[in-house]
Amino acid sequence: MLNHPDRARMTGDLERLVAFNTENPPGREVEAARFLADRLHEAGFDISLSEFMPGRVNMVARLDNGPGPVFAFNSHIDTVPAGGGWTSDPFRLVERDGRLVGRGSCDAKGPIAAMVEALRMMAAARSSWSGTLLGVFVADEETESRGAKSFAAGRPRIDQVVIGEPTSNTTFTAHKGSLRPIVRVHGVMAHSGTPHLGENAIYKAGKLLGLIEQHHETCVCKRCHPLVGSASLTVTRMTAGIADNVVPDACDLMLDRRMVPGEDEEAVKRELYALLDTAKHEFGVRAEIIAFQPTTGGPTETAISEPIVKACMDSAGENGYPHDAPQGFQGGCDLVHFRSLGAVGTVLGPGSLAVAHKPDEFVPIEEFVGSARIYGDVALRMLRSTAA
Repeated sequence: MLNHPDRARMTGDLERLVAFNTENPPGREVEAARFLADRLHEAGFDISLSEFMPGRVNMVARLDNGPGPVFAFNSHIDTVPAGGGWTSDPFRLVERDGRLVGRGSCDAKGPIAAMVEALRMMAAARSSWSGTLLGVFVADEETESRGAKSFAAGRPRIDQVVIGEPTSNTTFTAHKGSLRPIVRVHGVMAHSGTPHLGENAIYKAGKLLGLIEQHHETCVCKRCHPLVGSASLTVTRMTAGIADNVVPDACDLMLDRRMVPGEDEEAVKRELYALLDTAKHEFGVRAEIIAFQPTTGGPTETAISEPIVKACMDSAGENGYPHDAPQGFQGGCDLVHFRSLGAVGTVLGPGSLAVAHKPDEFVPIEEFVGSARIYGDVALRMLRSTAA
């Protein structure tokens, strides 16, 4: 049996984590990673700190405890920028109305603090399980997932993983992926007093915008996944022009293509190129994809028949968070990179995605403490079958 979570210790850890400004960009996760390393070294874990870029650090804590599978907890140390609109200092944890308020409290420093507590609980109960236990806390999930990608590039063995993200302690088994092509529409520059001597790239882009909207409505959004919903294609940015009195010769569009599990990234790219060909043949639009903006990665899912899915759902239910079926994450996360290693896994954590990335972000205290119990229970269920 595991000890009960220490609420005061968990809150203290979260308070320290929130105080580290890990806004991404630029990240600066190194100090928070060292803090986590110190906490888990005290609990008996072997520690590895990997600086894959200046100031960008992954922290891996490892506890080998006999033969058996390799089970990992993972979450990300970075946060989105705090921004304005806060009613208190975003980097000072505040308890208010049963909530812990601060940047990262639910996305995802709250899940990290709960995972650290679960790792301590497991370390104190080594006679109850056998295998290898990991805590993998990475940098840069909020922009390009460079931390998880760097970790996965080493091809470590991981059999099961729980990803800490705000799910209100509900089990998620799938998430969307994303592509962000930058499309340049070409025109011909001219003086704005004689626009007929040029070709306005903005007008040409308008023709392409109509095709993009039509492609989304008639094709892309028809691709549905039972857990994450529909795929999508939209435009999120448009830039053009070099001066007030110059007809622009180029207009750049940022497209956001959300993919659902089952879609192939290369096939989606071919579709986008075909869309540009259609624009050229139907409207004379000269356009090209000049780059793909880095993203967190593609879509993925874990089969609901996997034992870890049942373990998460059963543990959540027994700890006061029952749900009838797993759900899907509307955004992206690092599960896809662990799946690339052959691991099966889920996404689960305290807090709601509805308050992440917003002013006065918070995690409910009871969910926060409850998640540590769930995390510990799941790890024990996955590792105790081989215990002596």
